[in-house]
Amino acid sequence: MGIFNRKQKRAGQALSVLPRHIAIIMDGNGRWARKRSLPRTAGHSVGAETFRRIASYCRKLGVEYLTVYAFSTENWKRSKEEVSSIMSLLRRYLMEAIDSMEREQVRIKILGDTSVLDEDLRELIDRTEAISGTIHTKTQANLCINYGGRAEIIHAVKAWMGDKGAPELTEETLANYLYTAGMPDPDLVIRPSGEIRISNFLLWQSAYSEFYFTDTLWPDFDERELDRALEAYARRDRRFGGVKG
Repeated sequence: MGIFNRKQKRAGQALSVLPRHIAIIMDGNGRWARKRSLPRTAGHSVGAETFRRIASYCRKLGVEYLTVYAFSTENWKRSKEEVSSIMSLLRRYLMEAIDSMEREQVRIKILGDTSVLDEDLRELIDRTEAISGTIHTKTQANLCINYGGRAEIIHAVKAWMGDKGAPELTEETLANYLYTAGMPDPDLVIRPSGEIRISNFLLWQSAYSEFYFTDTLWPDFDERELDRALEAYARRDRRFGGVKG
């Protein structure tokens, strides 16, 4: 009973300071597959299912925003087969989302330069975001596709320069031209797979984010792993450059 009470206390503590916005670098699909003598595409397929499960769990917990790094601007360097597999998984996810978004009351937004994607994929993205515009809920899942943090900042600066009615350039002004305009910055950034770097992900937005690293590969990342990250987050003392007390 004592152990059970302690677990309850930890869970309660984590939920009492639940992040509004969680960002995840979905890393480790290829290594997960290699450890099982499977093609990398198999790892991406299982990783996509992990995303569905974690997104559903975040919604149940009451997390308002979940942003995942699905495909970076650097990932085009991978084999044609692997890139094609990732894009096929994205198509399938968006088609499923179109059928379920209104029922589950979850908005979906794609962050990144979608102009280079295939036309049918861009059409699916447009349909998804059109449906999202009709859903009035706090729950939103963001998928970063053809996304890079540096490219996003350059895109934002160019957009500001091209806006004749733009106010003076400040941090607040520039934030309004980022892909994440109108969203809170991520409170917690999670990276599975044992790598300890940010890999060009949300460089501007994560200036004061808390980071959580785990050796667990993304396909093995489950609700318990997320609970551990939330418990660690709950113990952090967030000062944003100031001093408490």
